Amino acid sequence: MKCTFFLRKSKAETETLIMFSCYFNQEKKKFVYSTQKSILPKHWDFENKHPFKTGKNVSHNQAAISKRLRDFEDAFHLIRSRSELGEMQFDSHTLKEHFDRTFERVNKSSSFFEVYDKFTKEKIKLKEWKKSTIKRYTNIKNLLSEFEEVYNYKLTFGKINKKFFTEFTDFCYEYKNHYTNTFSRNVGLFKTFMFWSQKNGFAFNVAFKDFKKPQRVLTREEVLGLEQILELYKTPFRSPHLEKVKDAFVFQCLTGMRYGELKLINKRTITPTNCILLKEEKNSNKATRLIPLSNIALEILRKYDYRLPLISNQKQNDAIKEVIEQIGLTHDVEYSRTKGVVQERFVKSFHERISTHTARRSFITILRNMGIADKTIMSISGHTDIKSFNQYHQVDNTARITAINSVFNS
Repeated sequence: MKCTFFLRKSKAETETLIMFSCYFNQEKKKFVYSTQKSILPKHWDFENKHPFKTGKNVSHNQAAISKRLRDFEDAFHLIRSRSELGEMQFDSHTLKEHFDRTFERVNKSSSFFEVYDKFTKEKIKLKEWKKSTIKRYTNIKNLLSEFEEVYNYKLTFGKINKKFFTEFTDFCYEYKNHYTNTFSRNVGLFKTFMFWSQKNGFAFNVAFKDFKKPQRVLTREEVLGLEQILELYKTPFRSPHLEKVKDAFVFQCLTGMRYGELKLINKRTITPTNCILLKEEKNSNKATRLIPLSNIALEILRKYDYRLPLISNQKQNDAIKEVIEQIGLTHDVEYSRTKGVVQERFVKSFHERISTHTARRSFITILRNMGIADKTIMSISGHTDIKSFNQYHQVDNTARITAINSVFNS
């Protein structure tokens, strides 16, 4: 590939801009870029496409203009040679970004991670992110930093290309042992950052638009049936700590609330009709939810004077496994995890697969199996997207056995 120069207005009587030009065959696109140097057409050697260097038509600033054009040629050949070594992608967007930085069209001091920090600071100042979102983007930055170090891949906007995505995919699946759903979420967050960078003039390489976010995979998750929840509620625990953990978990099973929402409950949030009036915490744009309380749920609230005894989510996750183990739910269950098209199978004890989220999943599964309308359940659980809601419904063995018996053994 060759580069050349031409005058923007070749027949002008006043000075006109000198333009850099080359052609990308794969893109079928002519690339044009201003050198920000001007010259009179009579001072321009149209045959050699450079300023006259001798004769009566030599421009008084011929030396400065010629140096500028040499700088463009050097910058062009540098990035082309680096692409041939596989260090970066070579296309019109990458060349533009390289020229912008080389010739100070953008802030040269803004490295990849400096731009990432500007991105997160802007979003935080604009109050567009909740704490959970801030944490996710912090994790992505740490993930990218670790990738850069482990795979010795210096991150620049020009190197966010197919090779990067191939190496990053391998890093996430093999080195970090991430599964498809985690990887899919992280790719989505990364592309959000890249779109912001492009919009704000930091990135001109758009290869990231071709990064495919894998479709999320539905995996088997465990649920408790209504009889198991009632058995758990009636089982006394000698440990006051485990008794409180049990009560909070059962309350979740009977209301479908997220563990993080339990802290919002107090006497003022209970209506005269024994419902919780809950303002959506995860999305402030959602309407207030009305969550009816069963008799057992009310008993648990009254036991603690309408302030549930809560610990951190991680500690609750650890303790609830012990609670479930003590009531004898220790049978083995098989589940799978997916990496791309590769599926891995695992076996664990039932109690080890239980977490605070199991309660919300159990609530939805029980009501659905009882024939309660999706719209009604979603109005209680706070779901607005049926696709997301469907992920919570687990067809348990009781539902399967009932279905077969009702059809074939009736």
